[in-house]
Amino acid sequence: MTDLSKARRAAVTVLLAAGLGLAVTPAAHADGPAGAPVPVTAAELAQARGAAQSPAVLDQLGHFFARKGVPPTQQLTIGAAEEARAASAAAPRLSGETVPVYTLDAAFVSGTPGAPVAKAEFTASRAVSADGQVASVWAVKQGDGWRVVNIASGGDEGDYAAKAAAGGGGTAFREPQLNAWYVLRDGRVLPLDDEARRSVGTAGVGLAAYQKLVQQRYGDKLPGSAYDRAGKGGGYQPGATATEAEGGGTALPAVTAAAALGVTALAGAGVVLRRRAGARRG
Repeated sequence: MTDLSKARRAAVTVLLAAGLGLAVTPAAHADGPAGAPVPVTAAELAQARGAAQSPAVLDQLGHFFARKGVPPTQQLTIGAAEEARAASAAAPRLSGETVPVYTLDAAFVSGTPGAPVAKAEFTASRAVSADGQVASVWAVKQGDGWRVVNIASGGDEGDYAAKAAAGGGGTAFREPQLNAWYVLRDGRVLPLDDEARRSVGTAGVGLAAYQKLVQQRYGDKLPGSAYDRAGKGGGYQPGATATEAEGGGTALPAVTAAAALGVTALAGAGVVLRRRAGARRG
């Protein structure tokens, strides 16, 4: 994948350090070392799935697939009637399990005692079309209900959760500023994709070393920091590598502020439709 493709993917999926303010479950804070987040309950996942497979969302999925992920703000070469026929022919359906998506927790970065490494930000349901296209339907809990806030091409969220489970279990989570996927397993943070391998090395790092690593990267860029007040939230120059925290890893590329805009739009009124650029490499 090219650097430009990675930047575009990051722009599609990144969550800023402040988060969406729409966490699926409250972060766990307990005595002792930081660890796994509180799991999203089966009942909550069932409710989120119900929202994802509502007739209105399935209709939007049909148009998403008909447009090959091109958002409604961009014009297609086909007309409205042809798009409608293609949307019906897409016959979208959900496939596989609805999974919670965990994101690096700012409290863990800041060193809050007992903070988990990540928090649940949203759930993802894999959707497929009749011609084999794949999309991910994101839902967040708002009040007593669940709301679909994004449809993104591809199925990274479910894919990495499955990869973590197949490799021995643990909690899959994202460091969105790098678009890196990890699994927390037996007190170690292990890589699930190329970005994560560049971050922590092939063998991963211990939880304490990972905390030191992300503190070096983002400790002065958290909400309320001078960096944040200057309006730079999202852009950063990661100066720390896994080598500095615990052996392994290589230097990381910078991610620009423009590449970190992404998903803050989820807090808006409508469902966001986004095509992720480039193919993921696990």
